Parts: sequence; C-alpha cells; structure tokens
Amino acid sequence: QVQLVESGGGLVQAGASLRLSCAASGRSFSSYAMAWFRQAPAKERHVVAAVSSSGDNTYFADSVKGRFTISRDDAKNTVYLQMNSLKPEDTALYYCAAKRTAALYSRTGYWTRTYDYDYWGQGTQVTVSS
Repeated sequence: QVQLVESGGGLVQAGASLRLSCAASGRSFSSYAMAWFRQAPAKERHVVAAVSSSGDNTYFADSVKGRFTISRDDAKNTVYLQMNSLKPEDTALYYCAAKRTAALYSRTGYWTRTYDYDYWGQGTQVTVSS
C-alpha cells in the first residue's frame, strides 16, 4: 500500500510560480510511475503531467507544456510539480497519483486516465487570481 500526501498549494496571482510536492510512503516508490492530475469545480479530473519510474520519460498536457515541469527524488520518495507562469485557468485541486508500473505508456498510448493509476492523494488546492 502506498500513501501519497500533497503539499505546496496556495493562492497566487497570475504569472506567479508554485511548486507542489507529493510525499509517498512505502518502499516501492522508485518503481512507480507518478503523475499529477487536477480537477476544477464541476469539471472532470485530467492529467497534468507524469513521469516514469526512472525519471527519463515525462508527459505533459498541452495546456501546461512549457510552463510546468515534473521531477522526482527517489531518495526522498517525493515527486514535484513546478508550475510557472500560472494562469487563472490553472485553478484546481491538484492530485498526486501513482501507478504500479515503471513505464509511462502502453502499446496504445500514455497512461493519462484516472483509472490508469492505483494510488491517490487527497489533493492540494491551487488558486490563481487574475
């Protein structure tokens, strides 16, 4: 069993930066692919970014490419989401997720759906004012 705890959310102005952290329990963190999802009010949860277990392969939603980066520190069992040039449309509850696989994709594509992931955190709120 893996427990995920997100932190780093807050209220910022447009153009600002935030770094979200997701601390994981358990010994298998380094073998899991990790992802960040977000969910705005009355909207579905969508993937924002993902990173393979090795850290060599990453995925970003088109809406955040060039602004967000994802990284992991296996020594600290932590995955990060660096968010720059934040926009009001980035406002959402951000969730960390883990998948019991090393790769980020299957034969049919990247793991981008909520049901692709096995463990979830409780979320951290990010609010961007205009």
